[in-house]
Amino acid sequence: MDSIYSDELITATELNRQPGRILDKALEHPVTITRNDQSFALLRRENVALFVKAAQRSKEIVELLSTAFRLLLKQKIGIEHPYNWLGVFDAEELNEFIDEVTRAYRLVDLYEKAWDELDAIIHEWHESALAISNPELEAAFNQNLDG
Repeated sequence: MDSIYSDELITATELNRQPGRILDKALEHPVTITRNDQSFALLRRENVALFVKAAQRSKEIVELLSTAFRLLLKQKIGIEHPYNWLGVFDAEELNEFIDEVTRAYRLVDLYEKAWDELDAIIHEWHESALAISNPELEAAFNQNLDG
């Protein structure tokens, strides 16, 4: 993965003298503004929003996968845990879940819709967990499979 900052360093003085030119550069790629021994990143808000979203979502994905691994290790997950719904799956299903989520997560850097696809995968597994844990839904689902 490329560094988010360009190798181009711009002094604060240069920014003050040519703000339009520096902002034009920041439209193309992030730039680093230096002042004394400090460095500042200048980049588009949309890029910052993407970086923040990726950081927040990555934290969620790590917690989700960590929960699945803990369940594989037969550790108990409390009812209040946000991912306790994973507890309805057996080891084979948990491994399949981990594989699907990991495969989708690896694509996040490559294209724009990867987060949406990752969300869809997690949503589908969550819906399946709800159906499995609800006897009426499970019976209706099994009846449809048999019929």
